Amino acid sequence: MSTPRVFIVRHGETEWSLNGRHTGSTDIPLTANGEKRVKATGRALVGNDRLIVPRQLAHIYVSPRKRAQRTFELLNLGLKQTLPWKAHGEQEGNGPACEAAVEVTEDIREWDYGDYEGITTPQIKELRKQQGLDPAWDIWRDGCPGGESPADINERLDRLIKDIRDRWHAPALAGRTRGDVLIVAHGHILRAFAQRWTNQSLHEGPSFLLEAGGVGTLSYEHHNIDEPAILLGGAFMVELPEQDEPKN
Repeated sequence: MSTPRVFIVRHGETEWSLNGRHTGSTDIPLTANGEKRVKATGRALVGNDRLIVPRQLAHIYVSPRKRAQRTFELLNLGLKQTLPWKAHGEQEGNGPACEAAVEVTEDIREWDYGDYEGITTPQIKELRKQQGLDPAWDIWRDGCPGGESPADINERLDRLIKDIRDRWHAPALAGRTRGDVLIVAHGHILRAFAQRWTNQSLHEGPSFLLEAGGVGTLSYEHHNIDEPAILLGGAFMVELPEQDEPKN
């Protein structure tokens, strides 16, 4: 039995991700180029002989924001169940079969930027300077006034990680069921998720990035749920044909 994984997928490009504006609760669509790139990612990485094998997925978590939901639609998984939201656009259909259920959860929505919603990092630093605050703002340390603190993020991500391990990964590691999990969400929250997955403090700040439409992989070392790890390079799935036993 292979070690179960979590695939984290950041939503595709939006107008605000292009110009660096912080996008938390604001619900804006993907750009045409963003949709095109996500489709290409799906064709390259999702399939029975790809990195993400739909029939190996035990569960799928998606943010309540439509940019994340549209990104999931464009990955083109052949779900047995209907989507838990009204589709945000056309779908290709005839994707590789997937029996996993899709769950929309607030636990993986983007960081609530509060007063910093819709503005860029240079604008935030200038605003803080005008307010007499330290302009050397760091979201991982300072959080967002009127929004969420790192402690708030810790609470909901740790709850989600526990859910994944208790419901899907522990049974998979025991050999009882398939165990891969797919999460489609946002840049800051997925970087924070990876940080918490490996039991690292958000105050340290993750030293890794996740591009719009990008895919990351998390798993465990030594097939051990107590040794969570970031999988820097994941191999595609290939099923080898069974070989006949040699004849005497």
